[in-house]
Amino acid sequence: MLEFLYQIDVAVFFFVNHNLQNSFFDWLMPIVTEQRNWFPVFAVVYVWLWWKGGKTGRTAALLIIPVVVLSDQLSSAALKPFFQRVRPCVALEGVNAITGISTSFSFPSSHAVNSFAAAMLFTHFYPTQKWPLFICAFLSGFSRIYLGKHYPFDVIGGAVIGVLCALVVIKSYEIGLRRYQLGRKQNSAG
Repeated sequence: MLEFLYQIDVAVFFFVNHNLQNSFFDWLMPIVTEQRNWFPVFAVVYVWLWWKGGKTGRTAALLIIPVVVLSDQLSSAALKPFFQRVRPCVALEGVNAITGISTSFSFPSSHAVNSFAAAMLFTHFYPTQKWPLFICAFLSGFSRIYLGKHYPFDVIGGAVIGVLCALVVIKSYEIGLRRYQLGRKQNSAG
């Protein structure tokens, strides 16, 4: 069964990495995948959340910090060393490695984990923005396959892990908020 799943993973990987290759994606995907390119966007959104986002915006801006810390550390420091999956650009012959070869471990894709964690958190607070948020997360994951850095299952696994990380932080916040509000109510009544 694992061999069958691996064959599917490799087949889909090569479909994206070879069959979908075109000059536009060759230009766009390195831009999409480079996290430094997104920092100005993140900074503007973060400032806007604090300045104009009201209570909801400030809550989302505050919670994105533990979401990204949890998702990134779980992915990079725990899961990648545990699974030690070799990247396709190292393991397979004939990979179009447009941005070079990375030798760190492959599963899960940290890009996917972090992107989907952020998309899930912001979707919780801004449900009308669900599609743009998840399209951006999808593009981040897709870019990793296209550029030869990750297998599709690395990205799918990363997406699931990222969503779960965001849900853990959201649920923890909601439980903590309810306890805080209950404690305040009991103190004011007493």
